[in-house]
Amino acid sequence: MSPQSRFTTIVLALAIGPALAARAADEIAVKGREIFQKYQHVTVTVQLVLKSKMSMPGYGGRSNESKQDATGTTIDPSGLTVLSLSATDPGSILSGMASGEGDGGPDLKFKMENELTDVKILTHDGAELPAEVVLRDKDLDLAFVRPKQRPAAPMPAIDLSHAGEAQLLDQVITLNRLGKVAGRAYAASVERISAVVLKPRTFYAVGGDATATTLGSPAFTLDGQLLGVFVLRIIKGGDSGGGGLMGFNFQPEGLRPIILPASTIQKAAKQAPELKEKL
Repeated sequence: MSPQSRFTTIVLALAIGPALAARAADEIAVKGREIFQKYQHVTVTVQLVLKSKMSMPGYGGRSNESKQDATGTTIDPSGLTVLSLSATDPGSILSGMASGEGDGGPDLKFKMENELTDVKILTHDGAELPAEVVLRDKDLDLAFVRPKQRPAAPMPAIDLSHAGEAQLLDQVITLNRLGKVAGRAYAASVERISAVVLKPRTFYAVGGDATATTLGSPAFTLDGQLLGVFVLRIIKGGDSGGGGLMGFNFQPEGLRPIILPASTIQKAAKQAPELKEKL
């Protein structure tokens, strides 16, 4: 190749490269908006009222009641919704971190117990549905909540049986509903699969850049299939393996947000009790 030809090739690469990258980004944005428009309302806010009791030797104990929001994904028109169990009991995480259990650190004997005194599902149309936790799976970090009464109309829901798969470095679209300060607007983010873990069970890890993704957010492949839902993988005294915790550079050992596949969630959901109609 002559020097002139090489120069021409370099110029074309510099000119075309950014254009191709921009086009790819535009295609992802288009697909992301399609997924957002189709599935945004399957993402709901689960409002929790927690009564907390905290104690530590030398400092006594205290209790308080607080209200917090968690993200949930509706998986059945009857209102059955899945979310991260950690969101319903943050005290269990704090207690484990402070106790130094299994990691060789000092045992502060810090204890925090939470009791759910009220649960509501906030829907896209402004309804507040009284609900209850009907199933907990600590191993998978899953909690299933269901309205206490059948909704007047079927709720938008995602079918767990129509699930997709992802490979290393694939991009996925996640959905979330922002808090009251943001008018409870729906949001979407783009995440990239950083690892596919096969044992002890299949799950997906993503990068640590800060996005609107939270625990309980559903993740979709670019062709619109549900990949899974974000939960927290917890290993006592384990190594987190680096990376950020949903956008934060600091990540405690043994804690990592992951995407739990839809097929795993579907198996767990079969154990959720059916709604008992009042006669």
